[in-house]
Amino acid sequence: MTESFIPYSCQNISEEDVAAVTLVLREEYLTQGPRVVEFENCFAQRHEVAHAVAVSNATAGLHIACLALGVTRGSRVWTSPNSFLASANCAMYCGAVIDFVDIDPLTRNISIEQLAKKLECAAEVDQLPQVVIPVDFAGLPCDLRALRLLADRYGFKILEDASHATGAVYRGRPVGGQYADVTVFSFHAVKIVTTAEGGMVTTQDAKIAKELRLLRSHGMTRDVADLEQPADGPWTYEQHLLGFNYRLTDLQAALGLSQLQRLDSLQSRRTALADRYDQMLSSLPLILPLREADSRSAWHLYVVEVDEARTGISRQSVFNAMRNAQIGVNVHYIPIHTQPFYARMGFSKGDFPAAEHYYNRALTLPLFPSMTDEQQHRVASVLHAALTA
Repeated sequence: MTESFIPYSCQNISEEDVAAVTLVLREEYLTQGPRVVEFENCFAQRHEVAHAVAVSNATAGLHIACLALGVTRGSRVWTSPNSFLASANCAMYCGAVIDFVDIDPLTRNISIEQLAKKLECAAEVDQLPQVVIPVDFAGLPCDLRALRLLADRYGFKILEDASHATGAVYRGRPVGGQYADVTVFSFHAVKIVTTAEGGMVTTQDAKIAKELRLLRSHGMTRDVADLEQPADGPWTYEQHLLGFNYRLTDLQAALGLSQLQRLDSLQSRRTALADRYDQMLSSLPLILPLREADSRSAWHLYVVEVDEARTGISRQSVFNAMRNAQIGVNVHYIPIHTQPFYARMGFSKGDFPAAEHYYNRALTLPLFPSMTDEQQHRVASVLHAALTA
């Protein structure tokens, strides 16, 4: 009998989630209603931050966060090449000039050492970035304190891409409420918490939060206190900015609220699976994810690297063996600067060697809360066979 396919990740929907969404279907508002506000408030409280602004997806969140931080045509924005395309595209939407900072080979996050060197060189020629977008790859927080020290020294804003890191902890506190000027989270189907599609932007700055709320809804306000012209009546609204339709629906917010109530249990299972992988794979010629003493990963992904110094077997060979065994391994990520779009801007292979070296060896193993111990044993067994053939 053919064994069932094990995906690298999948959504985790409970009966409580279904009931929460069904309830909204029977209520007055399907969108722009009270559930969105409730979700924002609960998320802000959980992440110890003053303001949380729900959006239609994390890419939208990154886009309007760039705008709220003053990114415009000609602005310089730096990010990590080891991320999904959105981490760079968001700045391009604003007309910015994008550049990258190579990663730390151990954390796979933006290298503080490389960033410091690049900033020093940029300062000498008056080419400093206005915004730096660090990425919490796989759920492991970046070294945000070190980033903050550099930001204060060189005068740039920090836009933290925490799309993988809902509920992650850095130096004893949840990410999203300290160090970064703005933080963006993703609620895509396979993320820690899902709203099917969706995102959240957090900040401690009330002025930035107000602009984010305008930008997500056509730059429009109905707040009487903010009107610039006399109101024609209670129906009056005004457009103050060129905004977008980046709103989250009440249906999605209801699902997010329900999921948020289970965040601890969802993350506990992810952590347990990661711990088991560490034990089961310790003897194989693999580089396992780094554990940081001052951080707790959200474990969105569990990514290993095929260690070429200890085996002659290629990542491609292992990938094929796993897929042939109905195990949905994946690769995260193809370095952004090697994509044709960015290559046409002048970037090329060899520009960021640590990110490229990591990519050539990376393999994402299945990890999701509903994964069974038996499924994980099967993954480890097939991986062992592929690496010892």
